[in-house]
Amino acid sequence: MSEMGKLWWNSVLAKGFINPGLSFSKSAMIFLLAKNGRVDSEDRRSRHCPYLDTINRSVLDFDFEKLCSISLSHINAYACLVCGKYFQGRGLKSHAYIHSVQFSHHVFLNLHTLKFYCLPDNYEIIDSSLEDITYVLKPTFTKQQIANLDKQAKLSRAYDGTTYLPGIVGLNNIKANDYANAVLQALSNVPPLRNYFLEEDNYKNIKRPPGDIMFLLVQRFGELMRKLWNPRNFKAHVSPHEMLQAVVLCSRKTFQITKQGDGVDFLSWFLNALHSALGGTKKKKKTIVTDVFQGSMRIFTKKLPHPDLPAEEKEQLLHNDEYQETMVESTFMYLTLDLPTAPLYKDEKEQLIIPQVPLFNILAKFNGITEKEYKTYKENFLKRFQLTKLPPYLIFCIKRFTKNNFFVEKNPTIVNFPITNVDLREYLSEEVQAVHKNTTYDLIANIVHDGKPSEGSYRIHVLHHGTGKWYELQDLQVTDILPQMITLSEAYIQIWKRRDAGETNQQGA
Repeated sequence: MSEMGKLWWNSVLAKGFINPGLSFSKSAMIFLLAKNGRVDSEDRRSRHCPYLDTINRSVLDFDFEKLCSISLSHINAYACLVCGKYFQGRGLKSHAYIHSVQFSHHVFLNLHTLKFYCLPDNYEIIDSSLEDITYVLKPTFTKQQIANLDKQAKLSRAYDGTTYLPGIVGLNNIKANDYANAVLQALSNVPPLRNYFLEEDNYKNIKRPPGDIMFLLVQRFGELMRKLWNPRNFKAHVSPHEMLQAVVLCSRKTFQITKQGDGVDFLSWFLNALHSALGGTKKKKKTIVTDVFQGSMRIFTKKLPHPDLPAEEKEQLLHNDEYQETMVESTFMYLTLDLPTAPLYKDEKEQLIIPQVPLFNILAKFNGITEKEYKTYKENFLKRFQLTKLPPYLIFCIKRFTKNNFFVEKNPTIVNFPITNVDLREYLSEEVQAVHKNTTYDLIANIVHDGKPSEGSYRIHVLHHGTGKWYELQDLQVTDILPQMITLSEAYIQIWKRRDAGETNQQGA
């Protein structure tokens, strides 16, 4: 190399245009390309970023909607890793670029591609120390990790120093969404449903019609599952903001964040919407939702003559075909259990009596013998029910609320139920009993409604399979609870797990 060439070479090195470890020929090529504005991305991102120590992990929160805090656009959104705010773009005059110059915040993360950039210099940063940030933004689980989730009893430590059990994580109550929080917490502790949504490959290739918004519900639920079960969270709670935004949008504002809703209504809508968005149909096409929760029953219906008719006319009508008992096979996602009417009188000390009823008393509705009268605007019917198929996970919805034209009334009756070993064999028909070998269930989730119908609050008891312990979750609060205390609450929704052959009770009850 000539003396002039060496001087040029040293000046190029001194200005940091190229990597001194590369050969002269490759370096010269890179420099010449750089002068023409065509630097190979692989070589540009090899530049060391001096601003990594300015990243503030304590302000990073990826639970909220990924949109620019100025333009409110979802397109090309970046998170500033110094202040935690979201901005659009990274080119000249973009909101992220202006923010980096104005406040000297230099490290940004593309919320879609998960790539890190230094602004305003606009080069990509490759550094292994940033992997914990991308994992919090988008947690991933291997098949082995998923298989071991219910065997883990180890506490995880969040970045803020708090410890938590993955899966037993508080959900933020934005305003009045505790009814949805409790249902989402319950579903996140149903292992086969959780495992399906932890692995995005299970549903990312499902074809949906153009412009279909319902699939957003599936994507957001999957993201929420992965955040709830993330063993490397920065904090010991999760905000369900994006999940609830999808619920508001997909339900066309039937369910909202700012207005208290009914847990059973939400559960019913959510399971059906999830099943439909996954490509399921009413009869033929099954999904993970129906595989886990769907059972079947026979419904026997008999029309009754109008009560004001004379006895002779009633007797005559009962011989007509219209008044004969009919039977239909029907599927169900959950069973509604009716409470007996609460007494209105008080005891000697003028205290309201809190009535109690055993679980098996209200389950008698499904024994195929008990008849219940149903009234419509014009006609009355007698119905009886008999179960023909028990699902792996059985949901009970205890009917606490009755609505009339003026107000909603709540029945405070306490249901006495065992936590484990509930055998439902007697509610199956004889021919089904012979085929159905496993009919014993253990409780895994119990949603409670406290207070008045319109102003009340929700909390949930969940079983952590790894430890065999019960926990109570109410929004951000997580406390352990004795199994005996669960039965004293005003249970509203319950999820029961069927014991498979040879399986024993794993609970700490």
